[in-house]
Amino acid sequence: MIRPIGYFVHHQGRGHAERAAAIVNALPPTRPVTLFCARDNIFPALGRHVRIQRIPSLFETPADAPQALAGARTPATLHCAPLGWSSITQAIATITAWFDSARPALFITDVSAELAQLARIASIPCITVLQHGQRDDLGHMVAYESAIGVLAPYAPALEQPGRPVWMRAKTHYAPGVGILPTHIARGKAREALGLPLDADIVVVIAGGGGTGTPGTPLTLGARAEPDAIWLTIGAVEREWHATSPANLRHLGWVDRPEVYIAAADRIVSSAGNTTVHMIAAAGRPWIVVPEWRYFDEQIWKARMLAHVGAAVMLDHWPAHPAAWAAAWTKAAALDLDAQKALVDPFAAQTSAGWIEAQAEACWANPPVEIMPLALVSEGVRS
Repeated sequence: MIRPIGYFVHHQGRGHAERAAAIVNALPPTRPVTLFCARDNIFPALGRHVRIQRIPSLFETPADAPQALAGARTPATLHCAPLGWSSITQAIATITAWFDSARPALFITDVSAELAQLARIASIPCITVLQHGQRDDLGHMVAYESAIGVLAPYAPALEQPGRPVWMRAKTHYAPGVGILPTHIARGKAREALGLPLDADIVVVIAGGGGTGTPGTPLTLGARAEPDAIWLTIGAVEREWHATSPANLRHLGWVDRPEVYIAAADRIVSSAGNTTVHMIAAAGRPWIVVPEWRYFDEQIWKARMLAHVGAAVMLDHWPAHPAAWAAAWTKAAALDLDAQKALVDPFAAQTSAGWIEAQAEACWANPPVEIMPLALVSEGVRS
């Protein structure tokens, strides 16, 4: 019997869905996979052995949520566990019913500390995805301890200090899993995008998990470099008092951000996981300005990038041209090989192999050593 694998995928941003798709597509086609997600339109192409089961969002308040229960205290072992939400009840019922009918090999959660605990309570082996951030609180640590394995979608060099030894021992590192490293020459990328071959081009990348990069600091940076072309991709928050210079162009969402990265001479970005690894794979002078995230996720990722010499971290956006100039001076001295070492092009395959080994080991019948009858008798007599 080939037991299926279940996989919860958070629908915020794009990184969770992209790495989930890369991993499950690399699993053997004989291993059925069910993805549980609040959205079914955020995934790249999936193999025929993969199906998506939509569930209500665990994080967005339903219309029928009772206000009388809104003030109930949340235990320290939980993060998002409001009372009276029919949406959560339905989602949990869907997942646990599948546990009962499918008898899965294991369940992967990317990410929910509550669902990792649910799987353990339901007697289902669980693998939980580990992200950067201050996650030593009781809720996270219970989830990690409950899991049979931890999947970290980044290089060991980017591991932040303070992870317990027992947790590191069961962690599999998957550097850059979910991205497709492309080796597009700068000139070819510019030809494809219709950009000048001889221009100095700065690409600013905003991730998909927040409200967007503030536009005003970019006007200061672009205006200070009138001979450079500044391009933004992703969401940008534009303020009424910001006057954009002619060399700053806001392109919005684009289909192939990796082509813009390849076309760039220099890059400014947030510290989302997918964004970080796409840039690292290309190797560019790089400024990282982390966006707000729960548990300081992007702050910690940016800190570790700076620690290994892969990027220049700014704790806030430059407020004057001199601050931009100082950051670019530091970025010019970065070790681009240190960036590229943070991405493993085979991360999806090695992760799938590790998960498959976990799935097999969970349900293997360990050999039973039968003591010879003579030794048993001697043991009884003694």
